[in-house]
Amino acid sequence: QVQLVESGGGLVQAGGSLRLSCAASVRTFSNYTVGWFRQPPGKEREFVAAIGRLGPNTYYSDSARGRFTVSRDNAKNTVYLQMNSLKPEDTAVYYCAADSWLILSMKGDQYDYWGQGTQVTVSS
Repeated sequence: QVQLVESGGGLVQAGGSLRLSCAASVRTFSNYTVGWFRQPPGKEREFVAAIGRLGPNTYYSDSARGRFTVSRDNAKNTVYLQMNSLKPEDTAVYYCAADSWLILSMKGDQYDYWGQGTQVTVSS
């Protein structure tokens, strides 16, 4: 069983930055593909970014590309989501998810493990 803990959320003004962290309970976190998803208020969950388990391959949603960067520190068993140029529409609960079989996926139901989420609020 893999436990994921997100941190780094908070309140930020539009144009600001936040870095989210997803820390895993396993030492072999490098063997997991990790996705970031978000759920805006009153809306369905949506894909944000993913980083693969086989090398530094990454994938972004159209809204995240160019503003967000996903990376991993295998020594710390942690994946990061650096979010720059934040907009009010980025306001959501952000979740990380992990799976040991996926290469890369934007489909949340393909991930086995999920964190509890961290709130990101961007004020205008």
